[in-house]
Amino acid sequence: MKINDFPSISVVGATGAVGKICLDILNERNYPIEKINLFASSRSAGKKIIYNNNELIVKEATKNAFDESDVVFISADSNVSLELAPSAVNSGALVIDDGSAFRMKEDVPLVVPEVNENDIKTHNGIISIPNCTTTPLVMAVHNLRKLSKINRIQATTYQAVSGSGSMAVSELHDQTMSIINNDEIIKSVYPHQIAFSLIPQVDEFMPDGYTKEEHKMINETKKILHDNNLKISATCVRVPIYYCHSEVISVDFEDEINLKDIINVFKSASGIKLIDNGLNENYPTPSFVQGKDDIYIGRIRKDSSNNKGISFWIVSDNLRKGAALNAIQIMDSALKLGKIPKFR
Repeated sequence: MKINDFPSISVVGATGAVGKICLDILNERNYPIEKINLFASSRSAGKKIIYNNNELIVKEATKNAFDESDVVFISADSNVSLELAPSAVNSGALVIDDGSAFRMKEDVPLVVPEVNENDIKTHNGIISIPNCTTTPLVMAVHNLRKLSKINRIQATTYQAVSGSGSMAVSELHDQTMSIINNDEIIKSVYPHQIAFSLIPQVDEFMPDGYTKEEHKMINETKKILHDNNLKISATCVRVPIYYCHSEVISVDFEDEINLKDIINVFKSASGIKLIDNGLNENYPTPSFVQGKDDIYIGRIRKDSSNNKGISFWIVSDNLRKGAALNAIQIMDSALKLGKIPKFR
């Protein structure tokens, strides 16, 4: 490909965890450095980031920064998205937003390309990517719906601290060392100790007893699958690992399903990998999945309490497919569909 075949990309939040993974993926693809601009807050402006043995200088993200951009990836606080995205759209760029600011807006597609790529065609300048726990769930459920109507979904997540940002990663490390050294445990990111423990709370509680994270999974899944009547419940748990989210999913079908059909539909699905046909003790773990692009499924079994139900285990890298990779794949799909406004 010639250099002009590549859209010009701006990455807002380039110094954050997702921004760094985004650059890693672009580097793996040999994306030309001339087509990449990096942005962050004023306190990070001027930092140098190595990309393919060259230096890229981080600039301050402002409303007027995107005139030369075809695609703007935003991976920052929702307030940053709300401030910068409209200006980027007005400059003619396609905004692909990693945060929650636009996910549930009716005129903003919420996209996982393997599931609802065609929704990209309806964008008005902004496309959102879902929460990092929603993505693997909808990828699995989308394929299971090919076998039978789904009556109910129950999801329990086991989420790595990197989902809370770099300060949470540091907090887990520091608490672990404090326990080993018999020092005082300091808490700042989480309300309880996370090292050598679990916290059955991700984000704030809502009046109904569910957390915001659980509501995100429920509402985003319905939007992506275009099924507002889907019955779904979620419990989200923070666990003391650095990277990769894991989930236990239970699905109740309208019809009784053969386990071999479940295995075959997952085997043929894009972006999904089965470990040992999804059976027995050879299952995916976070340490195995970290750094990988696909979501991994194992421990598939019939629900012993419901002959029309199954349960299975999913692990995915929350910073790759859960964030940066999905955003880049949306750009790929938008390019294929001719839906990058300045780059048709």
